[in-house]
Amino acid sequence: MVGAAYSPVMVSEEHRRVLDPEQDTAALKALTHPLRIQLLGLLRLDGPATASELAARTGESSASTSYHLRVLAKYAFIAEAEHRDSRERRWRALHAVTAWSNAAMESSAAGRAFVGLARRRQIEHLEESVARYEADVADGRLGQEWLESSGIGDSMTRLTPHSLAELRESYDRKLEELAARDADDPRAAQIMLITARLPVAPRVPDPDPGTGKPSADEPDTPADPEPGPPAAAGPETPDTPTAPENLS
Repeated sequence: MVGAAYSPVMVSEEHRRVLDPEQDTAALKALTHPLRIQLLGLLRLDGPATASELAARTGESSASTSYHLRVLAKYAFIAEAEHRDSRERRWRALHAVTAWSNAAMESSAAGRAFVGLARRRQIEHLEESVARYEADVADGRLGQEWLESSGIGDSMTRLTPHSLAELRESYDRKLEELAARDADDPRAAQIMLITARLPVAPRVPDPDPGTGKPSADEPDTPADPEPGPPAAAGPETPDTPTAPENLS
């Protein structure tokens, strides 16, 4: 759980950290590190943990995770949690989500670097979540009742910027409604939701180096092929193919 380019309506002010590229430059630079983003996400997803526990989950050394946890604490992304014993610190996330404005982030180099890294970390998180889901199903930790409603899909449609924003807001409202309804239902489970809304610009052909104009596709055969020998006589064929016979 890295964060979002907007704050879902179901996340209260006290549970979200909104980053401003002008006021939070140092915090942005601190968070623009793959392992720190991963550690913060693990604390949000699985709850408080020690540096050693996080080292085992990430494949890093305890010294490395301990150092990066202290950096996250310095910039108020995490804080010490209650200790089970006095031997090692336990850390907890201070917020459920990190939010930002894409337009504001685009205005600074630090903001652009952070958003780019965060998006790629979200893709990695999706891959990790798929692997975890498949293992949970295979090992029986998730029942068959989850199979039809879970999964990944994609679609392509045409929308205006206004309609895309409306779609996002509708999604948030429905998510808030369903989460509130299922909050105390013992059948509910933690659901990983990763959304993407990515407009795609039309492709323009590369210009011809000689003319500066878009290059046209060259024909596969010469314009004036050399005449060949006359074709052998045979049965006439229709201009369009006929339907194949049913061989069953």
